[in-house]
Amino acid sequence: MGLTILLSVFAITMLSGIPIAFCLAIAAFCAAMIEGLPELIVFQRMVSGMSGFTLLAIPFFVFAGELMMRGGIAMRLVRFAETLVGQVRGGLGVVNVLSSMLFGGISGSAVADTSALGSVMIPMMREQGYDDDYSVNVTVTSSIAGIMIPPSHNMILYALAAGGGVSISSLFLAGIVPGIMMCLILTLATYWIAVRRHYPSQKFPGWQAVFFAAVYALPGLMTAVVIIGGVLSGIFTVTESAAIGAIWALLVTICVYRSLTWQAFLQSVTQAIRTTALVMILVGAATAFAYFLALYQVPDMILGAMTAISDNKYFVLLMINVALLVLGMFMDMAALILICTPIFLPVVREFGMDPVQFGMVLMMNLGLGLTTPPVGACLFVGCAVAKVRIESVLKTIWPFYLAIFLALLLTTYVPAISLTLPRLFE
Repeated sequence: MGLTILLSVFAITMLSGIPIAFCLAIAAFCAAMIEGLPELIVFQRMVSGMSGFTLLAIPFFVFAGELMMRGGIAMRLVRFAETLVGQVRGGLGVVNVLSSMLFGGISGSAVADTSALGSVMIPMMREQGYDDDYSVNVTVTSSIAGIMIPPSHNMILYALAAGGGVSISSLFLAGIVPGIMMCLILTLATYWIAVRRHYPSQKFPGWQAVFFAAVYALPGLMTAVVIIGGVLSGIFTVTESAAIGAIWALLVTICVYRSLTWQAFLQSVTQAIRTTALVMILVGAATAFAYFLALYQVPDMILGAMTAISDNKYFVLLMINVALLVLGMFMDMAALILICTPIFLPVVREFGMDPVQFGMVLMMNLGLGLTTPPVGACLFVGCAVAKVRIESVLKTIWPFYLAIFLALLLTTYVPAISLTLPRLFE
């Protein structure tokens, strides 16, 4: 009865358009009342969920990403990528993917990637004769690199939802190879479509131009090196590394590029505060909701249901992937990480999957959800930047979905893709 009330209230409130954090909290309160538990226990779970020291890294990562989005780093990365690969057929499409890979490794946010690079790349591609649907498709799907390639605040949420038994540094390392692999497969799809549509290529500007573009982009790229290097070397904790990364981003955009205005700085601070507040409220509400999921033994029920259908490891993992893809189409990524991790992590562990590998599968699945209707944030941002209808974009985006799905299957069924780097640095 209690589980039915919990899930029913959550579904009804979500369909009513109430923000997801409040849906989770309301459902948890209703479950507490049905079970005769004091309502105070919901508040206690919410506060305990928001009290983790590691969560302090999130506002610093978000702030650093906001600074870089508004501080001119995106343009320099695009210029570097353009000099490097712009000479191939449909070169600006390949440049778009490479820029997303580089910028994603700095900002750690798919939406920031879509917004920052989309505002630069989409008008540039339009001027060179590329169709708007192609420009948006490449920009939106390649933005998932911001989730996979470290640093990524979503990986911190996953480590929290996993109960603290998963190393954040291992997650950071595990995301590098799947993220790069996904971008390479997207590059092949990008090139294939460019050839079919007879898009132009650019003249190679020479290695001197490549060198100078790399030099100009290097200070921005060093942000990721500072963050990841500090964590792996043991000099900083993840939280300290995030703070140092934010300071580095501030110094680069003010002292090196000198492109961060006072207004842009205030916008960065304001947006970072808003995002952090939303994430923290969501973390607290999801922690309370997850408490009742554990109370009702939902993970055991899911495991029993899946093994009743099939005890084949590969088929069960495929079912989990499909479930995550469907959920990602309708719910916010951060909420799904906090809800789905306690449910599906015990299931995949029963079938021998490493929690670090599952983290990468989860990130790529839910990242794909950001590019799909009806609630795909990256899809909406990309279409808004290009001023095109979503319907026109969805007609031609399927090759890019297939490319990401191929990368997802490889990440799911080939553990070495995710686990080689973490095991090398153990």
